[in-house]
Amino acid sequence: MDLGLEGKVVAVTGGASGIGLAVVEGFVREGARVTVLDRSPERLARVEAELDGVVTRELDVAVAADVDAAFDEIVAREGRLDVAFNNAGIIRGLGWLHETDESAYDAVLDVNLKGVWLCMRAELRHMHAQGAGVIVNTSSGVGLTGGPGVAHYTASKWGVIGLTKSAALEYAPLGIRVNSVAPGTIDTPMGEGFGVERLADPFPDALVRQPHPLGIGRPEHIADAVLYLASDRASFATGSTLVVDGGFSAM
Repeated sequence: MDLGLEGKVVAVTGGASGIGLAVVEGFVREGARVTVLDRSPERLARVEAELDGVVTRELDVAVAADVDAAFDEIVAREGRLDVAFNNAGIIRGLGWLHETDESAYDAVLDVNLKGVWLCMRAELRHMHAQGAGVIVNTSSGVGLTGGPGVAHYTASKWGVIGLTKSAALEYAPLGIRVNSVAPGTIDTPMGEGFGVERLADPFPDALVRQPHPLGIGRPEHIADAVLYLASDRASFATGSTLVVDGGFSAM
């Protein structure tokens, strides 16, 4: 199926591994002009070596000046910004809320929520000026429900959905669409890191910790959803959250 993404100018944050990398690969297959943004220079170097035609740039999404500069550079080089996938995220501090360090809360909210807001602000400056564009944000299955032991992570992902809906309403008159995707448990490097913390998980029997009805997801499952939302096939979708969680939220 032709998604009509050939030649589109695309930016992907957290794009050098996991879901972000699968999305980058999908856009490349569709013929898009992709800039990969990530804070790991080592992972970016691997992506640049393995994928022809992509542009890479180191970026910490929690640093406002760097975010603004990154998107200004993309538009200066490409002439526009058609699609942005705000995917960079972290998870820290699994455990009881009353035992969670403030540093873990700050780190998670800075990247997962403030980082998405900073990226959207920079992207929408350019999309507003050009009168067109599509944004897709990464929320989570727990952004629709809840999850014991990860209250700060859950709050950040609920916040992403709020940002998505509000921006969608603001920019709909310009034809700019803003949606989010809510993955379940996906086999990614971030998920592996969470697995280490689970050794001390005080809530191992919680529903969210159990296998999803369809098992563990793969990054490509989420990439398919993101490419759909980015394409004209989803031209009447804005302010929505596409849930791709293997049935978790149905339990």
